Amino acid sequence: MIKTLQIAADRAHDETKTVLPAEVARGVYIENPPGAEALKLMHLLIGTAGGRMADDVRHELRLADIKKIDGMRNHTRATMRKLFVELRGAVIVFDDTEAQCEIIGGFLDQATLDYRREVSDDLLVAWWFGRAFREMAEKSCHWAILDRQTVFALCSKYSILLFQHVASLVNVNHVTSKTFTVAELRAVMGVPEEKIQRFANLNRDVIQPAISEINQTSRMILTATPKKVGRTVTNITISWTEKPQKGKQDAKRELDSSKIGRKARREGKAAISITAFPKTGSTAYSPYWIDLKRKAGCNADNAKIATDFRRFLNERGISCDASNIEKLFSDFCKQVGKL
Repeated sequence: MIKTLQIAADRAHDETKTVLPAEVARGVYIENPPGAEALKLMHLLIGTAGGRMADDVRHELRLADIKKIDGMRNHTRATMRKLFVELRGAVIVFDDTEAQCEIIGGFLDQATLDYRREVSDDLLVAWWFGRAFREMAEKSCHWAILDRQTVFALCSKYSILLFQHVASLVNVNHVTSKTFTVAELRAVMGVPEEKIQRFANLNRDVIQPAISEINQTSRMILTATPKKVGRTVTNITISWTEKPQKGKQDAKRELDSSKIGRKARREGKAAISITAFPKTGSTAYSPYWIDLKRKAGCNADNAKIATDFRRFLNERGISCDASNIEKLFSDFCKQVGKL
């Protein structure tokens, strides 16, 4: 069976990709996940170690070389110290089913910042991976190959964690979606238990922004479809598909352009890209369609109005992505509002 370490060794000279053990990429094995900048550093450390990530050896990088990497901040000794503290606090928990035991340990054992030549911008960063991570990497037979430029372009830890999780599944045969309970998706995306309790807020502030950012900068298009039982969201299906060639070219241009204004461009695209009515589900998680409904003076239930409008379209042979779909929906809501 091919090992993750072998794949990492084979790609040692490809600085555009990072090979992660799937156990790390899928995030569910990491507790106290660090922030976005520390996650980017984690990818850089693993990518630098490559096929030696399971070895109990010292790895090193010069800060001057880190500064040359597009997407990494102009770090100093102080900011690097902060990031290593975050990584040192991340806990890996995984189940060794063969040995029938759970292993709990750290991603890092130790890091050092050698500043003897700091005045000449030659600070040396060195680290040793923790025993738990090394054992996980040694035994791993599943991996994710991530585009490093995309990871470094993502600004949110939620985006990075979701992106690496999906990337670990992309090449699994016939798998184009995964369904999570709300608790599972929160864990994958590193949302603290005490924060953002309501699903509407989670969807608005975490899930949708992460998907929007991934769609802007990666070769994939992600969508999230919630499922409700009564009024409660019980699970969410994350689906993905590879972009057509033009979409990949757009993502590459976005990555090659300045990140300044990327959020504005993303939000601007989102404002003009909603040209299809959702084929399934309620409008409750789509502010665009809710806003149209309210402006039409309609107070109908979000799930019912969506079902009724799709039935209206089907009866007339109209596609959900018809060029006048917004007007059709507004007019439909106006009629419902008069009833």
